[in-house]
Amino acid sequence: MSVIFFTLIILIGSYFAGLLGSLTGLGGGVVIIPLLTLLLNVDIHYAIGASLVSVIATSSGSAAAYVKEGITNMRLGMFLEIATTAGAMCGAILAVYIPTHYIAILFGVILLMSALLSLRKKAEQIVVEKSYLAEKLKLNSSYPTAGGTVEYSVRKVGGGFVMMIFAGTISGLLGIGSGALKVIAMDTIMRIPFKVSTTTSNFMIGVTASASAVVYLQRGYISPGLVMPVVIGVLFGAFTGSKILVRTKSSGWLRWVFAIVVSFLAGQMIYNGVTGKI
Repeated sequence: MSVIFFTLIILIGSYFAGLLGSLTGLGGGVVIIPLLTLLLNVDIHYAIGASLVSVIATSSGSAAAYVKEGITNMRLGMFLEIATTAGAMCGAILAVYIPTHYIAILFGVILLMSALLSLRKKAEQIVVEKSYLAEKLKLNSSYPTAGGTVEYSVRKVGGGFVMMIFAGTISGLLGIGSGALKVIAMDTIMRIPFKVSTTTSNFMIGVTASASAVVYLQRGYISPGLVMPVVIGVLFGAFTGSKILVRTKSSGWLRWVFAIVVSFLAGQMIYNGVTGKI
């Protein structure tokens, strides 16, 4: 396969990965890594390195818009980044020593979890009961809506912090944003409104990925020739997805498409990991 043809396949595949990830809100990394490893036989460590750089690029662009709108809880995000960054560094270091077929199996399991959570209907939840630790750390905040400003409180700060360490570890180990685990931490444990949790998670992902990317860069697993078409494709795909999402009244069918595609990729990753083909 020629270099030009190889680059073109990555560019097109990354575009659709960014498009699908943008429409579902779970990022393109969950599609990029199976694309590179299963279709193009790229070493999973190099695939993870490329995915991490693309996560940094897409997160940086979208996070700025959410911060400007006043939805992101920056104080909470910076507090939880302590956990995710520490976990990401540990995960990236572990990835170097863990056999690749184990990483593939774990990646497949996380993909299945992401697919299931993407189908879950999210109901707005506003918690007003005060938490002592959240009060001390000043994590409670508000966000603007069409009906006015909504005040909310953060619950179970300690539990959310521990889950974020695990989410960061998985992010560094697999090269994805760990959106599924962040949903568990922020929506289920800390009981934050889903608009705030989604935007705050997006704000955090770039920082988490940066910490992991440093380790992969030092190990020589970030190849410019591979990263360039991945980042360009994902950025254009994410931009297109954001435009489509504005004009789409219902995203239910999009989530089903995402769940089916990701479940198939998860099955392939687990199968190839079990049989030792990765």
